[in-house]
Amino acid sequence: MTTLQNKIDFAVILRVKNANPNGDPLNGNRPRTDYSNFGEMSDVSIKRKIRDRLIERWVNDGKKEDDGNMIFVQSDDRKVDDAKSLRARAEVGLGKELGSDKTAELACKKWLDVRAFGQLFALKSNKKSGKKKEDGSDEEGDTGVSIGIRGPVTVQSAFSVEPIDISSLQITKSVSGEGDGTKRASDTMGMKHRVDQGVYVFYGSMNPQLAEKTGFSDADATAIKQILPKLFENDEAAARPAGSMEVLKVIWWQHNCKAGNHSSAKIHRTLKVNADGSYELANLDGLMPEEIEGF
Repeated sequence: MTTLQNKIDFAVILRVKNANPNGDPLNGNRPRTDYSNFGEMSDVSIKRKIRDRLIERWVNDGKKEDDGNMIFVQSDDRKVDDAKSLRARAEVGLGKELGSDKTAELACKKWLDVRAFGQLFALKSNKKSGKKKEDGSDEEGDTGVSIGIRGPVTVQSAFSVEPIDISSLQITKSVSGEGDGTKRASDTMGMKHRVDQGVYVFYGSMNPQLAEKTGFSDADATAIKQILPKLFENDEAAARPAGSMEVLKVIWWQHNCKAGNHSSAKIHRTLKVNADGSYELANLDGLMPEEIEGF
């Protein structure tokens, strides 16, 4: 399987209505905003959704363990194996080669998200030095292994086209959280936040030079392209009810060379998104964007 041969840029336009697209744990889980009150979704949350959709694709395609399309970083509610940690998953997947010179190569072959986004294998050693400190405690031996893999796929944070309005609701709950359930627990007060309405856009890129290092292929790029229109399907939660978040459009620019016909910055500036979700695309010489409807 050949690695990615042409540079790719992409953009995703999405709509949020009465949902919390990405809560900020340092701000009472209110929807993230910048200092100008534009809504924000972190790149980490977006990549989490991409991984979840890729796991579903892998399951629907028949669960072939060694086909190279498995996902390494799995959330607990989506995981499809028995691993209780990333180290456990790495030990099962790589065996005795974990920590060796072949770690990066084997990890990229086995896990799609590793060869796409990269991964840092920072794993502590289980070994002890056998020596004692002056206070009688064990002295640390080998501190472990740290192997970094730089991926060819980058995803930026999503920002709203206009400043957003956030509604906050005070909620109460009364449950028997302890004991045998015969006593009624005290009411607990809380807050729930949502974005009333907003259109967001985020950008991404796929770099052929870095793809050569991880083995990221044209087929891998196609897999991500296919799941982007479905980014919020099967992602429902109390903060994001079904239908409250949807992808409106995916714009896909495939260059005709590895270096790219134009810089990513210039390509991003050709897309102007309006507050109602409509958009305008300017033309660039030698580059024809593909416009894909949301699911």
